[in-house]
Amino acid sequence: MASAVEQLYKNFNMKSFAKAEELKKRLLFTLGALVVYRLLTYVPLPGIDPVALGQFFQRTQGGVLDMFNMFSGGALERMSIVALNIMPYISASIIMQLLTSMSPSMAALKKEGESGRKKINQYTRYGTVALTAVQGYGLAIALESQGIVLDPGGFFRIVTVVSMVGGTMFLMWLGEQITARGVGNGISLIIYAGIVAEFPKAFGQALSLGERGILSPAAILLVLMGVVALIIGMVFVERAQRRIVVQYPKRQMGNRMFQGDTSHLPMKINVSGVIPPIFASSLLLMPMTVAGFYSESGPEWVTFVTSLLGHGQPLYMTLYTVGIIFFTFFYTAVVFSPEDTADNLKKHGGFVPGIRPGKRTAEYLDYVLTRLTAVGSIYLALVCVIPEFLIAKYGIPFYLGGTSLLIVVSVTMDTVGQIHSHLMAHQYEGLIKKAKLRGGRRR
Repeated sequence: MASAVEQLYKNFNMKSFAKAEELKKRLLFTLGALVVYRLLTYVPLPGIDPVALGQFFQRTQGGVLDMFNMFSGGALERMSIVALNIMPYISASIIMQLLTSMSPSMAALKKEGESGRKKINQYTRYGTVALTAVQGYGLAIALESQGIVLDPGGFFRIVTVVSMVGGTMFLMWLGEQITARGVGNGISLIIYAGIVAEFPKAFGQALSLGERGILSPAAILLVLMGVVALIIGMVFVERAQRRIVVQYPKRQMGNRMFQGDTSHLPMKINVSGVIPPIFASSLLLMPMTVAGFYSESGPEWVTFVTSLLGHGQPLYMTLYTVGIIFFTFFYTAVVFSPEDTADNLKKHGGFVPGIRPGKRTAEYLDYVLTRLTAVGSIYLALVCVIPEFLIAKYGIPFYLGGTSLLIVVSVTMDTVGQIHSHLMAHQYEGLIKKAKLRGGRRR
C-alpha cells in the first residue's frame, strides 16, 4: 500500500494546490503560529544575567540540561519566557490519562462524549497551571543559587512564576489553535519546530568535533549514514501494520440483496507513535533539570543522583527504557479497545474468519495487539536508547539522537498525511461541482 507521501507525490500538481484555498489558509496559519512560537523563544526572562547564564551552560554541556534544551527548542539556554515549553501540559496529560484509567468517576466522565472530553481538557489545563507554577518557582530558586539572577529575591520569583505560567499557557493555546485551524497536531508541531530549528546548529557541532580531533572524518560520515539509516528504519516500521481480515455476510435491505464483502482491520506495530518517548522524557527531565542546577552548589546527594541519572549511565538508561515500554502499552490500551472494536464488528455483522463474534473476537484482537505492542515497545526503546550511548560517549549533539529523529519523522508523516487528506477532499469537491450533482447545486 502506498504511503501518504507517495500518494501526495502522485496526485500533487500546482494547479490543484492553487485552487485549494482552505488548505492554503491552514498551511499559512500553521506556519504563522510556529513563527510566533520561535520568536517567543528569544524573549528573555526579566532579571537574568546573560553572561553568567552562558557560562553556566558551557560548564554543564552534555548533561541533562541539553536534553531539556532540545525539547524547548533552545529556549532554556536563552532562559526565555517559554523555557518550560509545553512539557508541563504533557505531564498534566499523563496524570489525567492515568486518573482516567484508575478512577471509576474519571472513566465515567470520559464515556460522556463531548461534554466529558471538555471537562477532562479543563482539568488538564488546571493541572498545567499548577505544574508550571511549581516548576517555575523551582527554576527561579535554582537560578538564584547559581548566581545567574541580577537581583534575587521574592519579586524575581513572582515574576518568574507569572512569566512561565503565561508562556506555557500561551503555547498550549497556540497548539490547540493549530490543531483546530491549521494542519497537524499543534502540540507535536511545537516540539517539532523547536527540534528542527536547532538542526543546523547540531550539524555544525558534529563537524566541529572533527576539527578538534575528537571524531575522525570517517566517524562523522558513519554517524551521518547511521542517521539516514535510522530515519529509513523509522519510516519502514511506522508504516508497518498487521491486517486482520474481516468478512461481512450477505444481507437484505428491503427488496435489495447485498453481496458479502471482505475488508481488513489494520493494526499498526507502533500504535502509540511518538507519545511514549515524550512522556518518559518529560517525567525524567524536569526533576533532573532542577537537580542539575543544584549539582554544583547543592548537597552531595544531589550531585550523586545527578551523576547516576546522567546520559549513558545505567540507571538513566534503565528508567528511560522502562518508561518507554510502560507508556507504549499504557497509551495503546487507552487509544485501542479490543472489546469496543469487537462489539462494533458484531453490530455491523462483521466477523473474523474462524473466530466467533463477541468475546472470542475481543480476545483474539487483544492477543494480536499485545504481540504487536511488544514489538513496537522494543523498537521504540532501541531507537531512543542506543543513540544515547553514542551521545554520552562521543559528545554527539542531542538533536541527532533517536528521540528527536523519531519526533521529526512521526510528525512529518502525520502532517503530510493530513495535507494529502485536505487536498483529496478538495479534489472530490471539485468533481461533485463539475458533475452538477444535487449536493453541488445546493452548495
